[in-house]
This record gives sequence, C-alpha cells and structure tokens, in this order.
Amino acid sequence: MSTPNANDPTVARFGEDLTALTGPLGASARIGLAVSGGPDSLALLLLAQAALPGRIGTATVDHGLRKEAAEEAAMVGRLCRKLGVPHMTLTKDRSDGKRTGNVQAKARMLRYRLLGNWANEEGLDFIATAHHRDDVAESFLMRALRGSGVGGLARMSGCGPIPYSPDAKARLLRPLLNWNRAELAKIVEEAGLVAADDPSNADPRYDRVRVRELLRREPLLEAEALAHAARNLADAEGALAWAAELGWRSRVEREGAAEIQVDAADLPVEIQRRLVARAICTLSPNWDGDGLDRLFAQIIAGGTATLAGVKASGGEMWCFGIAPAHRGHH
Repeated sequence: MSTPNANDPTVARFGEDLTALTGPLGASARIGLAVSGGPDSLALLLLAQAALPGRIGTATVDHGLRKEAAEEAAMVGRLCRKLGVPHMTLTKDRSDGKRTGNVQAKARMLRYRLLGNWANEEGLDFIATAHHRDDVAESFLMRALRGSGVGGLARMSGCGPIPYSPDAKARLLRPLLNWNRAELAKIVEEAGLVAADDPSNADPRYDRVRVRELLRREPLLEAEALAHAARNLADAEGALAWAAELGWRSRVEREGAAEIQVDAADLPVEIQRRLVARAICTLSPNWDGDGLDRLFAQIIAGGTATLAGVKASGGEMWCFGIAPAHRGHH
C-alpha cells in the first residue's frame, strides 16, 4: 500500500479546501471521518490521514440493510489499523425501528443521527463526509426533475450543522465538494486499495443511479456546470435563509415548549413556507421533510392539518402544536 504523504500536491490541495471551511485548526481540534469503504470515502481517509496525522478518527455506519455491510465495515477497520487511525462501526439499535417508506431517506437520517452521537461521545469538533462535485450535480438534476425550489437546488453546504442531530456539538464538513469522482478514484487506485462495491450504486430502481447514467450519456449535462449552478443558488439560498431568520425572530411567538404561533400576513410565500417548515421541525425534530407541500396548502386556505405529530391550523395567526395521541378502541 502506497499512501499519499504531506508533500503530495493532492494533500496540499485537500488541506487548503479543509482550511477554507474550518479556518485555522487549533492544536487540539479533532475531525471524525464517515468512511463507508467506497472509493470516495477511502480517498477522504487517505487525504485526511496525510494532512492531519494523529488528529482524525473514523466511523463506518452499518444500517443493517445489506449482509455485505458488516464485512465492508471490517475492511475499513483493518485499513485504519494499518494507518494507525481509530475506527468504530456504528449500528442502529432497537429504538430505530423497522425501515419503511423511502429506504434511502431513512438510512440517511439514521446515518447522520449515529454520526452526531458518535461525535459527542468522542468529543469531535467536526464530522467530514466524502460528498464531491459529481454528487452535487446529480442532486441538482434529481431535484430539478422533481420541481424543487431554491433550497432543494442549492449546493449542499461545505460546513454546517449535522442533519437530524439537533444535540450534536460537532459541525459537518464536506471538504471534497471541489473534487470529482475520477480524481478520488485515482487516489485510491494509486494507493493499491480495492474499494467496496455497493450494488445499490448500479440499481436502476434508484433515482440517483438513473440520473448518473443520464449524466454519463449526455455530454451537454456537464457535471461541473451543474455544480456551478448549484453553487450560485446556494448564495440565493443564503439570502432567503437570512430573511426567514428575521421573520422567525419578528413574527413567531412561543407558548411554552409545545405551541408556536406565526403571524405570516403579507410575508412572501417562500418565507411563509420556511417558517412553517421550521415550526414543524422545532416541534418534531425527527421530521424528514416529507409532506410539507400538502400541509402548507391547507394552512394557506385556512384549514387544519397534521404532519409528523404536529397539528397546524391557518387563519389570522397560524398555530402549531403537538397533536394529541390517538386513542385505541377498546
């Protein structure tokens, strides 16, 4: 195995991209890496180990969805031992329940929740994932085909809170957003490593796989251009988020821990929508974002609807509260 070293140009580039997100790292700062065993995350591991020796830890999430996942986690563990990097396999517990509905969305929620808990337990300052430019392009096109708004089309943030982990103290980093899939695969190949092969990455039942094939076939759909468009929309998203924050501070009242009132009169529709989403997420932190359009339409019409255990009603003031539990028939 021939791994990159501190003098390698790719390591210097990685270090610059990382510092652009974090600023100068203090001597005690520690970064956790989410490493699945695929080529992208293995490249992240190799680059981070060379750039930050002794200051990283790794975790592999086994969602319990594939029998091969345990061996892939073990493979990452063996590689980490060779590199002298701490490694842990994170698995769901019984409280996570049975996976139903959108399996990939549920797996994503579980992954971030487990990583956030791990970061707290290990006292990590950051969690880094291996999302790259091709991921940004694929996500942009997928969401455009679904009719997403600015927030959905904007490029994923390079640094921000860990999703679905409101108690996590660490920040989420995506230091490879300016790298492409081929560059990362080359790093792994030159190190003499064989990455894990997740068969779902070639399963046409998944939207991302079909979009990836479309990008491969159609030269006009250039990943770099799509990623650039997503980056521009991220600036617009920042402006909308700023306006929504002002709206939350000036138009929202809290009645204890279980009730929120929103004065949405004369606000732009997009700001109204964001305030509704924030109210639901505040009262139901594990909400996955599904169902917002239906509920929003009913509130605007002055009606009442329930979503993710939150009862919402329209009118002069929009009210949100924890929905009463359904009582079974005896």
